[in-house]
Amino acid sequence: MFIKQVTECEEKKSITRFILEALPDWFAVKESREKYIEESPEQLFFAAYENDKPAGFLYLKETGKETVELAVMGVLKEYHRKGIGRKLFEAAKESAVKNGYEFMQVKTVKMGIYEDYDATNLFYKSLGFKELEVFPTLWDEANPCQIYIMGLNK
Repeated sequence: MFIKQVTECEEKKSITRFILEALPDWFAVKESREKYIEESPEQLFFAAYENDKPAGFLYLKETGKETVELAVMGVLKEYHRKGIGRKLFEAAKESAVKNGYEFMQVKTVKMGIYEDYDATNLFYKSLGFKELEVFPTLWDEANPCQIYIMGLNK
C-alpha cells in the first residue's frame, strides 16, 4: 500500500468516481457524489493504492485564507480498519501545514443518527478533530451536520 498526491485532473475524477460509487452506504445521493467528482480536479488530492489499484482517497478544499476542509474521503470497505484512512489523512495534513494552513475542518452527520456515520465520527475524533458545532438543517433535518475542527501545529 502506498499513498501519493495526485495532480492529473482526469485521474482525480476517475479515482473519486470509482471509490464513491463503491460506497453507497455513505455516498448514495447521486447529486452529491457528482459534485464531489466535478470538484476533485481543483483540490489538493491524495490517493492510496494497493497493487496500482485505488483503495481510497481524500481531498482538501480551501475554505478560507488559513483554513482547509477535508471535503471528502472514501476508502473501499475491504480496506476499512487497516490504517489507510489515517495514512491518507497524515499525508494531507502534512501538505496542509506546508501550504500554510492553520486550521482544518471536516463535516459529517451528527453522532447518534446513523451507525455508519457514528464510526466516521469516532474516526475523525481519533485523528484529533474536536467538535465545533452542529448545524441541524445545513443539509436537511434527517442529516444534522456536525463540524469538527483541528489546529494545524506548525
